[in-house]
Amino acid sequence: MPRINLTKVVDYWVKTAQNDKKVMESLFKAKHYSNCLFFGHIILEKILKAHVVFETKKHAPYIHDLLRLDQLANCDLSKIERKFLNKVNDFNISSRYPDYKLDFYKKYNKLSSIKVKYLKINKLYEKLCQKLKEKRKQKS
Repeated sequence: MPRINLTKVVDYWVKTAQNDKKVMESLFKAKHYSNCLFFGHIILEKILKAHVVFETKKHAPYIHDLLRLDQLANCDLSKIERKFLNKVNDFNISSRYPDYKLDFYKKYNKLSSIKVKYLKINKLYEKLCQKLKEKRKQKS
């Protein structure tokens, strides 16, 4: 099996997460709250996949489950943070499939129901970015 270019693959996940974070922020400002939460899931998924690649030295698996990615990534998140990841998993499923989409839109279409989640996603994303930066620094 050919070796992967670890730096290149980790950088790919980091860069695409950064780009999607800008999209999430734009959606929040435009009051597209349900789509904003969907992108919140995406940015956490991608930064966790960067951690997975760094830890395992293999490509990240084709999964979207943030809790499973956290397990593979060894990020040492708190119980509260893992519980929040589980909640964010709902944003992926509920906003993706038509039979859930309308209910999801109704539930998360008000600023009051999204702002706390949006801020938590941002905080956790920044924490995961910092942890990755520290891991990379220790390795070099």
